[in-house]
Amino acid sequence: MSAAPRKSTAKKRAPGAVVIAVANQKGGVAKTTSVASLGAAFAELGKRVLLVDLDAQACLTFSLGVDPDSVEKSINEVLLGQAEIRDAIIPCEDAVHLLPSVIDLAGAEAQLLGRPGREFALRTALEPILGDYDVILLDCSPSLGVLTLAALTAANGLIIPMPCEMLSHRGVGQLLDTVRDVKRLLNANLEVIGVLPTLFDGRSAHSQAVLADVGERYGLPVLLPPIPKTIRFAEAPAVGRSILTTAKRSKGAAAYREVARSLAATLWP
Repeated sequence: MSAAPRKSTAKKRAPGAVVIAVANQKGGVAKTTSVASLGAAFAELGKRVLLVDLDAQACLTFSLGVDPDSVEKSINEVLLGQAEIRDAIIPCEDAVHLLPSVIDLAGAEAQLLGRPGREFALRTALEPILGDYDVILLDCSPSLGVLTLAALTAANGLIIPMPCEMLSHRGVGQLLDTVRDVKRLLNANLEVIGVLPTLFDGRSAHSQAVLADVGERYGLPVLLPPIPKTIRFAEAPAVGRSILTTAKRSKGAAAYREVARSLAATLWP
């Protein structure tokens, strides 16, 4: 098991942001929490950060203090060519910008199905603003549908959040099969940065065993330290901030800061 993330080919795309998809087709893996927290941690390091909500449930949008019902322009309109991307981006707390989602995004996925080159829709949409940011984090929906494929096609790197529970292994192999297909057919530059262990209970022998197993099972780097299970994560979205602000001295905030520092050292050497 390696604590150091694999070097991403993202830095080969110059000039422009490093685009990182955070994906796992299984729900409840702390994917949105990881996007919000890593985004805030990168901002603390002085990086210009854009977070993109690609889930019609709009959990990231809500957790950053934006009411999806009040959003006039979103990723939905951007992907369908009905709005310019800069017109849809919203400045949020924690020094990050957000490209919000709305429930209509579920319909956009269906509309994209019939369009040629649909997998490239997000990459094309992001191109005008790549120079505006250092890092763009894509919060993918819990599926392997069109929008997740579009995210993998647009990304330089992939982070896979995975709870330290044995059943959470289910589906990761399928995701990696999809990644191989995307690399072969759509995006040769996509690299798996690593697995991010989440919901870790250091007192549990089971969590310890899963953590020890995950790197060897898939032959992937493991991003350390593991993110601990804490109620502080559930409290943060209620005030539209990340745990780095609401519980800045908590173990969860410290873990995300350490992961972000390790990633930053690799992405921006």
